[in-house]
Amino acid sequence: MSMKKRVLTGIQPSGKLHIGNYFGAIKRMVEYQASSDLFLFVANLHSLTTLQDGERLKKMTLDAAIDILALGIDPEQCHFWIQSDVPEVAELTWILSCLTPMGMMERATTYKDKIAKGISPNLGLFSYPSLMNADILINQADRVPVGKDQKQHLEMARDIATKFNHQYGKVFVIPEPDIMEEIAIVPGTDGQKMSKSYGNTIPIFGTEKEIKKAVMGIVTDSKGVEEPKDPKTCNVFALYKLFASQSDVKVMSERYQKGGMGYGDAKKALLEVIQNHFEPFQAKRVELEANPKKVEEILQMGAEKVRKVSLETLEKVREATGLHY
Repeated sequence: MSMKKRVLTGIQPSGKLHIGNYFGAIKRMVEYQASSDLFLFVANLHSLTTLQDGERLKKMTLDAAIDILALGIDPEQCHFWIQSDVPEVAELTWILSCLTPMGMMERATTYKDKIAKGISPNLGLFSYPSLMNADILINQADRVPVGKDQKQHLEMARDIATKFNHQYGKVFVIPEPDIMEEIAIVPGTDGQKMSKSYGNTIPIFGTEKEIKKAVMGIVTDSKGVEEPKDPKTCNVFALYKLFASQSDVKVMSERYQKGGMGYGDAKKALLEVIQNHFEPFQAKRVELEANPKKVEEILQMGAEKVRKVSLETLEKVREATGLHY
């Protein structure tokens, strides 16, 4: 039995991955995979709250799985599955929702945020944290990586687990938050935080032409070639720092401050480090996409592994709640 801490996280399928997604989530998951007992799933049941187009959800779910595998998640080293392939989570969601106070759901900030963005309210969106609680608790997660903005979700899972254990006897591990300190915000091509909603992303798996167009379109100030430039305020340099070695960053910083280098040259240097970094991942993605049967096998194997854990937890829950008779 592994003594590593069990870390659980889910990624919603949401279209083309960009550099911000990589540094904000995927790269960290690859690190957790090496140091922890990682449980990582594609959260397609969560996506149903806002996406009701069957063909699109199906495609986005498979694309997300292929992206994650291509970027270094190894199904031999972790538990990796599609959320809907483990139906036990839906049963636990119902059981937990019967213990969840309405007031707790009403205080959920994510629901309010989504309604404020104009998303049409539905019961699934409202009770979204109940499904999240079930994801965490059914897998007996020790730690859940969350940003500061999502800490409330984990507090709900802790409260419900504590309430259940008090009412029925200890069944659930009480999960701890693994607060992810914000890495330097990855700037988009316009200088704001890189985000699909701002349309300012640099895609990881775009064509060479798409990636080049995005990089060459990064907003800079209007200083001429000969003028010294400030690396600290430049979006191109901020992105370059994420990829280049310390010695290369130092050289680039000196070239900025000395003058004689235009932003066009800086963008070409950035494009080169991006291409070098993602080239092996892009090749792996092409290989996986050409072999959908292999991807299906990986996902089935992952679901089978996870269902052993889920069923064991659910059996205890059924027993404790009187659903076994």
